[in-house]
Amino acid sequence: MRHSLRQFVRIWHIGVILKRYRLDELFDTTRLPGPMRWLRVFMPKSKDVSGLPRGERLRLALQDLGPVYVKFGQILSTRRDLLPPDISEELALLQDQVPPFPGDEARDIIEKALGEPVSEVFASFDTNPLASASIAQVHPATLHDGREAVVKVVRPGIGKQLRKDIDLLLSLATLAEKVMHSGANVQPVKVVREFETFVFDELDMQREAANASILRRNFKGSKDLYIPEVYWQWCTRRVMVMERVSGLPVGDIDNLKKHGVNLKKLARRGVRVFYTQVFRDNLFHADLHPGNILVDASIPDDPTYIAMDFGIVASLSSKDLYYIAENFKALFNQDYRRVAALHIDAGWVPADTRLEELEAATRSVGEPNFTRPLNEVSFGKVLFDLFQVAHRFKLTLQPQLLMLQKTLLNVEGLARQLDPELDIWGVAKPELEAILRQRHSPENVSRELRKRLPGWLAQAPEMPSLVHDFLVKANSGQLLTRTSSEDAARARSEQKDASRKMLQVLAGGSLSIPGAILTGLETGPWFLWGYSVAGLLLMAAGVWLIFRGLRRVRG
Repeated sequence: MRHSLRQFVRIWHIGVILKRYRLDELFDTTRLPGPMRWLRVFMPKSKDVSGLPRGERLRLALQDLGPVYVKFGQILSTRRDLLPPDISEELALLQDQVPPFPGDEARDIIEKALGEPVSEVFASFDTNPLASASIAQVHPATLHDGREAVVKVVRPGIGKQLRKDIDLLLSLATLAEKVMHSGANVQPVKVVREFETFVFDELDMQREAANASILRRNFKGSKDLYIPEVYWQWCTRRVMVMERVSGLPVGDIDNLKKHGVNLKKLARRGVRVFYTQVFRDNLFHADLHPGNILVDASIPDDPTYIAMDFGIVASLSSKDLYYIAENFKALFNQDYRRVAALHIDAGWVPADTRLEELEAATRSVGEPNFTRPLNEVSFGKVLFDLFQVAHRFKLTLQPQLLMLQKTLLNVEGLARQLDPELDIWGVAKPELEAILRQRHSPENVSRELRKRLPGWLAQAPEMPSLVHDFLVKANSGQLLTRTSSEDAARARSEQKDASRKMLQVLAGGSLSIPGAILTGLETGPWFLWGYSVAGLLLMAAGVWLIFRGLRRVRG
């Protein structure tokens, strides 16, 4: 009863704020439950916000609702596939800054998490925080060996508060799907579920420390990007201790110029860092806004980025990574048919999408951009426009791909801020091509084959029986497919071609297995890069037959 009353009061408070900023106009109020329509009469009158656009009104409302809703708005701003541009751009301006909780309380949390007094862990600990956000706040400290550190402490009670607010958001999202214009397209419940995953991941300081540790290893010795060291012996789920770094704010262009920083080189390095993180390492910092980036200007002509705050880091599936890389290459070469074909092959749009129509839609996005001066072309904007156009074809993307697109927009915007004349196209294309050449080099391919070989060998004994069972079922007519009447004629005409392709796949598998075995056993007499030539040839022939068998027929 008490919980229901608190939830009602909270919903009332949210309703008051939505009406205050006239956001009820976004909903079809005639579809609200009867009691809720009646209660609207008793809510305070709206502010005079008629001159403000809807995106700004929504941003102000989220700020009034509190830090959890600000965080929700920030993550919602990455879903540019679901929101109109005016709203997503306005939500991106939200700042996750809240009043700090007492430093003595932070000290108690640290001592409880680490199991020892703060004085035994640190030579000094400042109870005045350097920064405070909705999830955690950061305190400066000094280790006993003299190293400067920062201590990130999860806000007390935030887990329970998040649980309550997310449960409430889910209730409101369910209602919103019924009353919002185009609620089915926006899918509020799905969006809240994604927010739930991201925000609870951010509560885990060990997870953030692991993100930082891997990124640091990936860029060890790099002049492009520096990642602070994590001090693992003092990291728990609620506390993270890492190296304290200093530098110039990347957004303070005047200060960078004052220190003589080579802005053109810095801008190019920013683009290179992005492509390296995504396509070489498949692990990218997905929250690269100016507040999380400093510049080491100790050598002004050779500046280095310093990244901070690793709560939101993303990676792509191997399938999505391949298709996004191929999409980038095709866009660089203005090969719109290839872009359309890749969208279909990746499963981002339905398999029955007409290739010619998608190609025409892709061309309508590319040509207006590629005919502009190179220093005005934004690849992130092209990608965003492409995803928007593809929505007509029922585009479905994983959140990580949308985070990549948003991160690319941030990186390009920052690079253009540093060097307004930067030809991002000219910098990005050779970087991507060089990374992919290295990724697909014989050495890397052979290393990947060695990794997978034990799994193939383990499965090899099962293959003959699986192939036999398949052929028996196919011969006896036990392989069933369901076909609509309108597709029946086309299915009959393609049956012969499908049978031929199946035989190619089976033949390819039959060649690949002995090829893998010969390669693993290093059987002579000839060798290439330390591998059996006979094995490599059999595997190559098998892969070629499998690829031909699985390749789609293009009309």
